[in-house]
Amino acid sequence: MSAPTLLGVEMPDVSIWSDRVVVALGQNPSMFTGPGTNTYLLGTGSRRILLDPGEGQESYLAVLERALEEAGCDGIEQIVLTHGHPDHIGGVRSVLDRFGPMPVSKKPWPDVDSRYDLELEPLEDGAVVEAEGVTLRALHTPGHAPDHLCFVLEEEDALISGDNVLGVGTTVIPMGTGSLAEYLTSLERMLEATSGRIYPAHGPVIEDGPGKIREYLAHRADREREIAAQLGATPQRVLEIVASVYFAYPKRLHAAAAQSVTHHLLKLEADGRARRDGGKDPLAALWRSV
Repeated sequence: MSAPTLLGVEMPDVSIWSDRVVVALGQNPSMFTGPGTNTYLLGTGSRRILLDPGEGQESYLAVLERALEEAGCDGIEQIVLTHGHPDHIGGVRSVLDRFGPMPVSKKPWPDVDSRYDLELEPLEDGAVVEAEGVTLRALHTPGHAPDHLCFVLEEEDALISGDNVLGVGTTVIPMGTGSLAEYLTSLERMLEATSGRIYPAHGPVIEDGPGKIREYLAHRADREREIAAQLGATPQRVLEIVASVYFAYPKRLHAAAAQSVTHHLLKLEADGRARRDGGKDPLAALWRSV
């Protein structure tokens, strides 16, 4: 049986998850985003924080306006971003055009931030963002992205996890800008930060936040053991390892799985448990155990 993924997950356009947390679906379903990016209206006042306004789909603005109405508020006072991937930052400009100027805050990632014509206020680890009825404390949690922030929602002892923990399935660690070692450290930090719910960037609310994070840590440890067990005297390329380890997954997910396998191999290499032959490109290299 295939392990759970976001494929096939359905969610309503607007969800009320607590007195201070309302979700407007980003209208950008895909293989990697599932039903779409969860964009959050946070607070209890007449004007809310908007966290991660999606990728800029034209149909999103009508959903956002409906979410504002269902939340019983009449505006947005600021935008906060978990990180700079397109399905999180891409919708900022259309929201500003529709609702007018407002502060937009995120942890700086200059190589990515420069692609968007936005005035961004820097958010760093430990920063506090407040609006009526809500206090957000930023946690720098890299691994999925260098600028990734999670936010502790102090009033609920809940965690807004961005892409680090998903409502269904596991997180992709991108090649080039991701780091499995940093991601595992970030999961440990997230586990220490909260004992309540997790509000993810994709998929449904997670009621047992610490349990889900422990599940993620156990999954990564299991995956490392599986990949290490595939390495023997006969060298293999990444895609051969993917075919063995991810045999129960749809083949259209194997490209994403190759990123995960590569990161595990790089970690095993750093730990002195694997070596590669055939050049710097880990995808093209032949891998064997040490």
